[in-house]
Amino acid sequence: MQNFTKSDHQIYLGDSIDILKNHIEDASIDLIFADPPYNIGKVFNGYKEKWDSDEEYLNWCYTWIDLCINKLKPNGSFYVMTSTQFMPFFDLYIRKKMSILSRIVWFYDSSGVQAKNYFGSLYEPILFCVKDKNNYKFNSTDILTEAKTGAKRKLIDYRKNPPQVYNSEKVPGNVWEFPRVRYRMDEYENHPTQKPITLLERIIKASSNEGDLVLDPFSGTFTTSFVAKSLIRKSIGIEIQDEYVKIGLRRLGIQNEYYSERKTNNVL
Repeated sequence: MQNFTKSDHQIYLGDSIDILKNHIEDASIDLIFADPPYNIGKVFNGYKEKWDSDEEYLNWCYTWIDLCINKLKPNGSFYVMTSTQFMPFFDLYIRKKMSILSRIVWFYDSSGVQAKNYFGSLYEPILFCVKDKNNYKFNSTDILTEAKTGAKRKLIDYRKNPPQVYNSEKVPGNVWEFPRVRYRMDEYENHPTQKPITLLERIIKASSNEGDLVLDPFSGTFTTSFVAKSLIRKSIGIEIQDEYVKIGLRRLGIQNEYYSERKTNNVL
């Protein structure tokens, strides 16, 4: 395990379960975004993420899910993703421990290879969960989107007295359309499942305030930490692969060079 720190941002190189158990305080995190390996055979920097059985994968997931729940403050929020085939298991497990407020669909167009013998997937599911449904953060005015009925069509709501045009802005529903990160986009990094900045901006704006601490236990390209920093939040990112930690060190401005010896902690 290595720890890289600069100002309000921390990067851990190592196993998420070990670091969550031994290096993150209980009830210390305001917001967690978890985007773990999906167990569908994706290759990450030469490593194929595929467990021997579905049961083995789910047991691993249940372990870090429990740890994440313990790390959240009483008013904390937890957003978690997985593949469409495993999300029902996540849902059933987490609903026994937290309140699931929204089941979000991140929809995107796919211009790549399409399925020929079945209906291909064009979305990824996200659970929005809180410890206490009567005490959590949700900054609705920070994430308003255009309401086409009011902003474009100028329809009149005759139920009101006097009648008036529908609102031009609204809180987003649970279907989010953001493009996937593709090669040659400005934000692109060399990672097969990079999540877009716009997705994390909505989550972090909605469920945290300036100065809050945001944790991503599977950081990948460290988009969560990058967005947290841009929105004046604190961040902790955990990643097991050296090559992806290099991306995080650069994106967060922690350091420009990194050598992969795992012998000493680095505090800047």
